[in-house]
Amino acid sequence: MHKKLLSLITLLALSACSTTPPKNIADSCEMLEEKDGWYDAAKDAREKYGTPIHVQLAIMRQESSFKHDAKTEREYILWVIPWGRKSSAYGYAQVKDETWDWYKERSGESGADRDDFDDAVMFIGWYTNESARTLGISKWDAYNQYLAYHEGHGGFKRKTYLKKRWLLDVAKKVERYSQTYAAQLARCEDDLDGPWWWPF
Repeated sequence: MHKKLLSLITLLALSACSTTPPKNIADSCEMLEEKDGWYDAAKDAREKYGTPIHVQLAIMRQESSFKHDAKTEREYILWVIPWGRKSSAYGYAQVKDETWDWYKERSGESGADRDDFDDAVMFIGWYTNESARTLGISKWDAYNQYLAYHEGHGGFKRKTYLKKRWLLDVAKKVERYSQTYAAQLARCEDDLDGPWWWPF
């Protein structure tokens, strides 16, 4: 009984460690070294959809600050009575219910979960690839990719973002995140890939 309890505590501790946000979200090298498996997941998304890792991370940082269970703010009646949330957006990539269902249907990823990092970066890769295909936005263009991500493809076509000065400022911030992450990855990605002779 004691051994079973100890195993359960260990499992819960490991689970908590795997879902807590990285200690330093401003440094992509530190993040990807700290979080086992994140680099491989982001690389898989890049290989499948062509979206650079630094763009994936920049969007995710803005959307959730790398919190696996991030939700939108609560709404209140008369400023005090809780009344649901602003939207159903959830998880690392802050995806709404209907968009996630659309993704799972279109991509074939029927078992994908929004609070799973691997699934979230694959979604970002898929969505930015769709934005490139339908809207002509370069996958390296974090600024416009984020505007399409936030407003949806229809909103981007209608240029709804032009009436949202705050959103344009946020997109500029995502672009800065992307540029910083790109510069950081340029110095550490070889190490993240591991020695060429490593067998695993």
